[in-house]
Amino acid sequence: MANLALFSVVFVAASDPGRMAHAYLDPGTGGIILQMLLGGAAGVMVVAKLYWHQFTSFFRRTPEPLESRSEVPPE
Repeated sequence: MANLALFSVVFVAASDPGRMAHAYLDPGTGGIILQMLLGGAAGVMVVAKLYWHQFTSFFRRTPEPLESRSEVPPE
């Protein structure tokens, strides 16, 4: 918990919006940011595809096999 508090204080102090940044963003920066966003979205879609069957099988209603039922059907 102390590490989180220390991180929060350092993060707030480092991101002081009152100071001038004196930074330069070249035209390639937008392309890199776009690639990161599209790559993250592609990664999320791959993970969703991998787990889609497990997700849908949770909600699917399948009949229980006769061998696992406790009562035997009448003949």
